[in-house]
Amino acid sequence: MFGLLFVILFTPGVSEFICMSPDLEMSYTFCDSTAHSFMFNLTPCSTMNKPTWKAALSWIPRSDITFLKVVLNVWYDDAKALQWKEVICSGVDDEYTQCAMLKGETVATEFDIKGATITFPKGNYNIILQAFSDNSETNMLICLNFTMIVKQDTF
Repeated sequence: MFGLLFVILFTPGVSEFICMSPDLEMSYTFCDSTAHSFMFNLTPCSTMNKPTWKAALSWIPRSDITFLKVVLNVWYDDAKALQWKEVICSGVDDEYTQCAMLKGETVATEFDIKGATITFPKGNYNIILQAFSDNSETNMLICLNFTMIVKQDTF
């Protein structure tokens, strides 16, 4: 299994490589024009055997995180396949420690992505991940445009 780790101040508009294997390629760019201190790691780099991916994220936000709403849009071969919205931090009784982070502090977290519940047909996926500091989705903290190419069917 292959994995690659990036920890750098990335330049906007430049595609950053996450991983490549015989069955999967992943990369991302930032949607906005501001450079970010950001790291994303995914292992294993494979869609075979319906894995649980281990993801690691490190990010230094440009503002305090008291409210955090995440919006995820997924397109499969140019057709919208999924939209998911979730308020992660509301400012009241939040369960995640990242919900009290101040501007300039490092958000560092690890989490599982349950590939075992998802079958990825061969094709091109475009995944837009946006994080907002308000419920109206006007104050964007970060926006990432992931490209995922599944090279072979898993079934």
